[in-house]
Amino acid sequence: MTGTLYGLGIGPGDPELITLKALRLLQAAPVLAYPALEDGESLARAIIAPHLTAPKIELAIRIPMTVAREPAQAAYDKAAEEIGAHLSAGQDVAVLCEGDPFFYGSFMYLFGRIAENFPVEVVPGVSSLTACATALQSPLSARNDILTVLPAPLSSDILRARLAETDSAAIMKVGRHFERVRDLIMEMGLGDNARYIERATMANEKILPLSEVPADAAPYFSMILIHKRGQAWK
Repeated sequence: MTGTLYGLGIGPGDPELITLKALRLLQAAPVLAYPALEDGESLARAIIAPHLTAPKIELAIRIPMTVAREPAQAAYDKAAEEIGAHLSAGQDVAVLCEGDPFFYGSFMYLFGRIAENFPVEVVPGVSSLTACATALQSPLSARNDILTVLPAPLSSDILRARLAETDSAAIMKVGRHFERVRDLIMEMGLGDNARYIERATMANEKILPLSEVPADAAPYFSMILIHKRGQAWK
């Protein structure tokens, strides 16, 4: 018998926002894999560190943070091979994924490489999108509202077109694109209904008015929520 690959959504940062199912599978699996910076620590492992009750075999998946896709694809190829060896030996492997595995989650790239050959179970997690909405006390949508999720690296023309046609928007992965995105939001007259948050649910969570965010200070884990009515319940 082969082992099972478990893709665990571990939430956006607060260690208490892990589901009971993900916690049970995490503690039971003999092998633990997680994404990590190429030359640094793993945020995913730091999130679940309080829940580790016994030693495990650990596999750090070193993902190069580059615009080019090829280095990251090679890293996932290597990780899939290492994980596959443990599965073939009958060992279950738990792979950590910040937020939810299938909502912009890194786990999907391993899933695509492994699911055809081994049993896989995916456990959903609290997404950064819902965590940000809760922290901002800003419901995402109501009734027949259209909610649009937009990655900030999209061109300004695409962002403008999508924002123009939606009722509610979440702009993710703001980071180095912040100043351009803020200028666009202000140009479209949406500034009063825009809310900024970074590192939602983490100890260093920060909520700021859009106008007070330094142009070069927005981290990758930041988000802007916009609802054209101001609040969804209106």
